[in-house]
Amino acid sequence: MSVKIRLQRHGRKGKPFYWVVAADARSKRDGRSLEKLGTYNPNTNPATIELDVDTTVKWLQNGAQPTDTARAILSYKGAMLKNHLVGGVRKGALTEEQAEEKFQAWIEEKESKVSDQATKLTKAAEDIKAKALEVEKEVNAKRKASAAEVENEAVKAEADAKAAKDAAAKAEEAPEDKGPQTIDDVAAEAKDEGKKEES
Repeated sequence: MSVKIRLQRHGRKGKPFYWVVAADARSKRDGRSLEKLGTYNPNTNPATIELDVDTTVKWLQNGAQPTDTARAILSYKGAMLKNHLVGGVRKGALTEEQAEEKFQAWIEEKESKVSDQATKLTKAAEDIKAKALEVEKEVNAKRKASAAEVENEAVKAEADAKAAKDAAAKAEEAPEDKGPQTIDDVAAEAKDEGKKEES
């Protein structure tokens, strides 16, 4: 029986969540597995990977073959390196203490890289939020300015309408101005007044 270390899909549609399992090569992708070795969640940034390194190394030492994706995950978590170091210890190239020391140094370096990447991502997200806030503030300022302009125009139009109404009211109250009078008009008026006095 050949054993594969592979991913077993779980989770809902559009949100996959994987188990890293050791399974018979003939079993279905989501079928029966021999042992669960860890989990892989690609929905987070960076992806969340939890892996039992010692159990995985035991399976690798017993001849289990990882798939390409599983191999990348095992390399990322250091299982392939530990398998290599265990092989070196078995051959007598180095002691268990040296192998463990090398593995711990690699783990610390990897964790620092991952934490740096996480801080970069959070900083980038904060920068994007700050830029979006500035753009929103500019849009709000423009919107307020245009609203104030429209309001000023409305007030001005209302004031003009009131002034026109007042002018029309004054024009109605004032007697009609006949305009400049000629000598003939004055003579005709005097004549009319004379007739009124006689009668």
